[in-house]
Amino acid sequence: MKKSLQLAVILLALCPFAAAQVEPAASGGPHAPVLPKSLDYSLRYAHTMEFGKSLGNWQNSTISGSLSYTNGRERFPFSMEYGGGYSWNITGPAYGNGAFHRLQLSQGFTGRLWNLLVSDNVSYSPEAPTLGFTGIPGIGEPVGAPPPSPTPPAVNGSILTLNTHVVNNTVNGSLEHRLNYAMSMNLGGDYNVFRFPDGNGLDINSEGANGGLNWRLNGRNSLLTSYRFSEFTYPDYLFSFYTHSGNVGFERLWSRRISTTVTAGPQWTSSSNSSLVPDSLGVAVNAMLNYHSGFNNFSLSYARGVNNGGGFLIGAETDTAAANYSRRLGNAATLGFTASYMRTAGLLNNGVTNAKYGGAEATRRLGNHLQVFANYSLIAQSSSSQLPGNTLGQVIQVVGFGIGYSPRRREPTQ
Repeated sequence: MKKSLQLAVILLALCPFAAAQVEPAASGGPHAPVLPKSLDYSLRYAHTMEFGKSLGNWQNSTISGSLSYTNGRERFPFSMEYGGGYSWNITGPAYGNGAFHRLQLSQGFTGRLWNLLVSDNVSYSPEAPTLGFTGIPGIGEPVGAPPPSPTPPAVNGSILTLNTHVVNNTVNGSLEHRLNYAMSMNLGGDYNVFRFPDGNGLDINSEGANGGLNWRLNGRNSLLTSYRFSEFTYPDYLFSFYTHSGNVGFERLWSRRISTTVTAGPQWTSSSNSSLVPDSLGVAVNAMLNYHSGFNNFSLSYARGVNNGGGFLIGAETDTAAANYSRRLGNAATLGFTASYMRTAGLLNNGVTNAKYGGAEATRRLGNHLQVFANYSLIAQSSSSQLPGNTLGQVIQVVGFGIGYSPRRREPTQ
């Protein structure tokens, strides 16, 4: 009966959607990108071997898939990406078993002098996300693709976990209005729900608003200014804290292949109980470098700011650095590399947590529809304070390999 129930969950996870083997599309600003009209999907089977020192060693099998759709309309661009599947334990302790899903929707509305974008990003995972679109390492999702443009680290899983189910849903709305040839104004708002269905983390509600002015100085340089307000609420503790940040920065297009964006400014933090979280002044930073050519993609990013504490701290200041590189080897093979580092310091003097993860993956096509992949991931975390037992406190290595099916790209019908 148990095996039948697991099989039913697998089929329900894959049949309605079959998710996308691509990274989320970069927004690049408040307007939705106009992508070519397309419909793509793929299915994968992966076998992973995980080595966890004192946690022991275990092996999992995973069936997953991906679905990607864009309508290609200039006035009303819409995009959808889904990734998900089901993992089950074969040998050793059972960590990360069960279903995982991520769905990202984006709808744009484009006028002569304005752009409106509404998006929703919802995910359900059995552990803190790390590699790939769904965040599950070793299952064959591409790694090394450039991430979206830098955003404040307001809501994320900055504390790595095992066997900890999380529901994370963020709704965004943004409006850009072109005042003249060189100047544009943008306004936006967002709301996030961060939940632990098993009760082994801190439930969090977050909301924010932002606005700014951008000046195009010339064909290569732009001046960026922004203000952002965020509120983080912990319903079980009747406690909230707030941040105000004002950033100034530059965006430069060095060539057709290389671009950089850097913004920085003061960030003021206050709370509903100053004896718990006293008022403080810090710095918010976002920086990104992108390189793109026909066969190579490379990106570096850095972000600093106050966030929700990852579900285990009442607020935290986080530094996040990431590097991504992908290379296409002809028409049949690809290589991908990714690495990330997060330093999380609790606002309540909870010590400092250092998390690191990275991975490499090789993929090769076999004919028109099949492909094989092999990958390696390393995930590590340490903390100077005592964190709950479901948080990671050592090094885990993941070795994965498998096979995938993806039909030729086809255009959707009208």
